[in-house]
Amino acid sequence: MEIRLDGRTALITGGSRGLGRAMAETFAAAGASVVVLARERGPIDDTVAACAAANPDGSHTGISCDIRHAAALADAHAAAVESTGPIDVLVNNAGTSNARPFLDISDEDWVDDFDLKFFSAVRLTRLCLPHMREQRWGRILNTLNAAAKAPAAKSCPTSVSRAAGMAMTKALASEFAADNVLVNSLNTGLLVTHQWETRWEREQQFDTLDDFVEATGKRIPIGRMGDAQEFANMALFLASDAGSYITGAAINVDGGLSPVV
Repeated sequence: MEIRLDGRTALITGGSRGLGRAMAETFAAAGASVVVLARERGPIDDTVAACAAANPDGSHTGISCDIRHAAALADAHAAAVESTGPIDVLVNNAGTSNARPFLDISDEDWVDDFDLKFFSAVRLTRLCLPHMREQRWGRILNTLNAAAKAPAAKSCPTSVSRAAGMAMTKALASEFAADNVLVNSLNTGLLVTHQWETRWEREQQFDTLDDFVEATGKRIPIGRMGDAQEFANMALFLASDAGSYITGAAINVDGGLSPVV
């Protein structure tokens, strides 16, 4: 089965590194034009160049934006539409792991986490939905994590903001299914990304990154950590016509890590 996104435009938040970059390149290689939203200009430009190499005929652009701020997000969406046309596929992917003991988390920490991971998705979805409904075709993917279904101790605020994202996924899927706007989430487990490389550098518990990845993988039923491309493959399926009867799903991409299906 060949999965294509020819003629579609995808916007990916947190699109310059890790899972976001993998999705950007994969969507571009499948024929899509890609808009990358992130904060750092250098990684954005690198990802846009990779998309152009994968699909020279596409219209790819990168926009530096702090998506925690509503006005900046609205400006970024307007710039994206002006550059590439209306958005057909929205991937709300931005966010970092933020898990601490509950009593150590301030009100400001809670607000910042929800602005980054939840309200940015709310606002971008609201901006992209009118076009999707008008053309009766749209895809919205929300990157969440295993804690959205099975929160552990000391997993706030991330587990709570991600759980809110999962509830919104189901609510929007039900509301907009009749418009052929399909809304799903991909719940990550332990995938080798830039965040994990940074964690290894910070903790320095293993001599090499490979040693760290191997040891971490032993915690997972499948016996290894996943990689960003494996995540991007599932995202491409859901973003395409191949996933035309799937909506309201929260799919674990975690090698069997989550205790909840």
